Amino acid sequence: MAAGPAGYLSVVIGRIPILDIQPVLDCGRRPAKAVPGEAVQVTATVFREGHEMLGAGVLLRAPSGLAGPLTPMRELAPGTDRYGADVTPDSQGRWQFRVLAWGDPIAHWRHDAAIKVPIGQDVDLMLAEGALLFDRAARQVTRAAQAAARTTPAAQARTRAGARTGKDRSPGRARPARAAAQARVGADPAALRAAAGYRQVASTLRDASLPPVDRLAAAFAPEVTAALADFPLRDLTTRSAWFPLIVHRQRALFGSWYEFFPRSEGARVDPSGRELPVSGTLRTAARRLDDVAAMGFDVVYLPPIHPIGSTARKGRNNALAAGPGDPGSPWAIGSPAGGHDAIHPDLGTIGDFDAFVARAGELGLEIALDLALQASPDHPWVTSHPEWFTTRADGTIAYAENPPKKYQDIYPLNFDNDPAGIYAEVLRVVRHWMSHGVRIFRVDNPHTKPLPFWERLLAEVAATDPDVLFLAEAFTRPAMMHALAKVGFHQSYTYFTWRNSAAELTEYLTELSGPASASMRPNFFVNTPDILSGYLQHAGPPAFKVRATLAAMLAPTWGVYSGYELCENTPLRPGSEEYLNSEKYEYRPRDWALAARVGLGIAPYISRLNEIRRAHPALQQLRNLRFHYPDQDDFLCFSKRIADGPDGPDTVIVVVNLNPSQARETTVWLDGDALGIDVDAGFTVTDELTGESYQWGKANYVRLDPSRAAAHIFRVAGTR
Repeated sequence: MAAGPAGYLSVVIGRIPILDIQPVLDCGRRPAKAVPGEAVQVTATVFREGHEMLGAGVLLRAPSGLAGPLTPMRELAPGTDRYGADVTPDSQGRWQFRVLAWGDPIAHWRHDAAIKVPIGQDVDLMLAEGALLFDRAARQVTRAAQAAARTTPAAQARTRAGARTGKDRSPGRARPARAAAQARVGADPAALRAAAGYRQVASTLRDASLPPVDRLAAAFAPEVTAALADFPLRDLTTRSAWFPLIVHRQRALFGSWYEFFPRSEGARVDPSGRELPVSGTLRTAARRLDDVAAMGFDVVYLPPIHPIGSTARKGRNNALAAGPGDPGSPWAIGSPAGGHDAIHPDLGTIGDFDAFVARAGELGLEIALDLALQASPDHPWVTSHPEWFTTRADGTIAYAENPPKKYQDIYPLNFDNDPAGIYAEVLRVVRHWMSHGVRIFRVDNPHTKPLPFWERLLAEVAATDPDVLFLAEAFTRPAMMHALAKVGFHQSYTYFTWRNSAAELTEYLTELSGPASASMRPNFFVNTPDILSGYLQHAGPPAFKVRATLAAMLAPTWGVYSGYELCENTPLRPGSEEYLNSEKYEYRPRDWALAARVGLGIAPYISRLNEIRRAHPALQQLRNLRFHYPDQDDFLCFSKRIADGPDGPDTVIVVVNLNPSQARETTVWLDGDALGIDVDAGFTVTDELTGESYQWGKANYVRLDPSRAAAHIFRVAGTR
C-alpha cells in the first residue's frame, strides 16, 4: 500500500496492469469450482503504456504445490485488452491459478522490422537489435529450463540421494561444466530446442553475406513463430496474486438423478377404500433400482425416510385433516419412533437401508438423501430442545408459513436460538448417514437457514470427506441462490422449470454457463413432487420429451421425479402447479411392468438420452455451451464441443422444436467458430436418436414434428 489523498489508501498497480481476473469469487476469499478434466477459462484485462507489445499467460498450481507449464493467453476480441486461456485441472483438491503478463520485445521488434527492412529503413540497426533480442531469449529460455529441471520431483530426489551419500559439493567447489551438464539433465527438450533455434536466428541476423530480407526471414520462420508462442522473451514480468480453485469429483458436475418415494414402491392401496393402505418398504423399493439403473440414471434421490409426526398431519391433497391410513408428508419429520437419524418403522430398519444402499452400489447408483432441517410437533427435539424453535406470544411454537400457505405439521428451527447446539446436532445427523453410505445430500429449503451455518457445516464435512456433495433446493431470489453456491453447495436447483421460450432459455443458460459457472452448478429437474409446470399439463408425451431433451442436453446434471416417464400431468386444479393426488400426502404405487408391456410413457426415450450423455464427453460439461441461430422463434439450437476428449474431439449439435403441439420448420444458421469447423465447406451430422445422417453447412433446413420427433441430437462426423 502507498499513501494517497487524505483518508484513502492507494493500491500499487503492477508494472504491467493485470485487472479484473476471472473466475475470482469475492476477491479470492472463496474458490471457483471445477471437476477433473473440466476446462476453466481464466480471463483478465491486461495492457501497458504506449504501443509496446505484451504477452500474458496462466499458471495452474496443483494441490501438491507444483505449478504446471504456463498456458499462453490470447486477446479474446481485438482491441479489448481482454485476454483468456483455458486451463484444465486433472485431479481433485485445492488448486490455485495466477496470471502473468510481460512486455514482449521480440513481438514489437518483429512488427517494426517487418515494416522497415523491406523499404530499406534502418536496416542494419534493426537487424542488429533483433540479434541481441534473440540472444537474450536463448539465455532466458535456457536458464528457465535448467531451473525447472532442478525443481522437478525427480531432480529433488537425486539431490537428496546425493546428500545421503556425501557426494554433494559446496557451490564454491562445483565444477562449472559439470554443474551445467547436471542442470540440463531432465530439462525440457522443447525449451532447449527453442533456445538453440534462437541462437541460430541471431547468427543469421548478423550474417552480412546474406541479403537483408533473407536475414529478416529467419526471424519469421514458422518454427520460430511456434517457439516464440511457447517460449517468449519476457521483460518486466508482472504476476497477479494466486487465486483458489476447488476441484470436486466428477459427480459434482455430471450426473442423472431419479427421485422416488420408497413408501410407494410395493405399497398396497385398495381402490374401494374398504381396506387401509399398506406402505412399501426399503426392501420392496430396492426392486425399483434395477429399472432406474436400466434407464441410465446415476443418482437415486430419496425424500425423507424418517418417522412422520401425527400431530396436525396433512391428509390427501394437503387437506388439514388426515384420514385413516393417510401417511402424512415425509417432510413432517419426527415421532416417538425417532427423528432425523431414524428410519420410519413402516420402511424397515437401518439394516434394510444399508441393504438398499448396497444394492444401489451394485448397480452403479449413488444414494442422495434429503436433509430437511425442520421438525413435526412430535419430534424428540421439541421436548428435549424447545429452545431450538420460536415461541409465539400465546406460548405456542410457531409452525412453518409462507403466507398464504400454512404448514401446521412442521416446526422450523430457529437458528438464532442455541446455534452451537443446533450445529452440533445437524453435523451429527449428517455424519450418521455418511457412515451408512450416503455421499450426497439434497438439502431442503437451505435459503431459510443462515448462510454462516452452511458455510461452516459444508467446510467441516469437506475437510474430512471431500467426496460428500450437497445440492441446494432453493427456488428463491437470485442473490441467495448464488450465495449458497459460493459458501460451498456443490449443485443448485434453478429456474429452468419456468424457462420455456427460446429467448428465455438462451438468456438463462448464457448466464449459467458463463459468469455463474464459477460457483453455481445447475441441476435441471424437469419436475418435482411440488412442481408440475404448465408446459407439461396440456401437450402429452411430446411436451415431456421436449423438456427432458432440453434438461439432459443443456445441463451436465438433470433429474426427474418418478411418474415423469409415465407423463403424469393432472394438476390439482386449473392453473395450479401442484399434482392432483400428490405423492407427498399419499401412497402412489405404479404398475411399472404393465406400463412397459403396453408401451406407456417415454422411459425408452429417457434411457436413450442418458446413453447419449454418457457417450459424449462434450455433454458432460457446462462452460462449453454455445447457441446458434434458427430463424423461427419456436426453435432452439445449441452445441457443445470439446477439442481434446478421451477419444479425441467431440461435438454435438441439438435442435429442438419448443412447440410440442405442432410440426414446425426453420433454417438454422450455424456459428462455425463455436463449432471449431469450417461450416462453409460442409460436414456430415448423424442423429443420435434416429441414426439418420445429413450433409450440413452454414444454413440448414429443419422440420420437426413433435408427434414423431421433437428434436435432433446430432453427432458431428469426425469428432467421435
